[in-house]
Amino acid sequence: MSNQMVVMQPRPVMVFSDSDQWGSGICDCCDDVPECCFAYWCFACFTCIKAKKYGECLCLPLLDFCGIVPPITMSIRVSMRQRYGIKGDMCNDCLVATFCRLCVWCQMSREMKARDLQITLVGARNL
Repeated sequence: MSNQMVVMQPRPVMVFSDSDQWGSGICDCCDDVPECCFAYWCFACFTCIKAKKYGECLCLPLLDFCGIVPPITMSIRVSMRQRYGIKGDMCNDCLVATFCRLCVWCQMSREMKARDLQITLVGARNL
C-alpha cells in the first residue's frame, strides 16, 4: 500500500469596492477623528507613515515642504485615483493639495483603509 499525500493550495479571494468616487469627502474628518488628530498634531509623521503604507518611500512626503504646490501630495493623490479607479482631474487635485493639504492626506488615509484589499485564504488549514 502506498502513502500518497495530495496537497491543494488555497486560492486567494479578493473582494474590492468598485466605486469610482472617493469614499469620503475632503472635509469628512469626523469619519476618523483619531487619524485626523494625529495628522493635525504631527503632520510630517502622519504623511510619512501613510506614504510608506501606500508603498512609497517613507521620507518622500518631506520633499513637499519646499515650494507652493506640494508635488508629492499631488502625485500620490493622482496615483491613488488611478489605482482605485476614482474619477477626477489634475486641476482639482492641484487645488485641494495646495490649499487643503492636511484634509487631502486624511481623505487618502480613509480611502486606503476603506479599500484595503485583504487576501483571505479560504480552506487553509494549519499543518
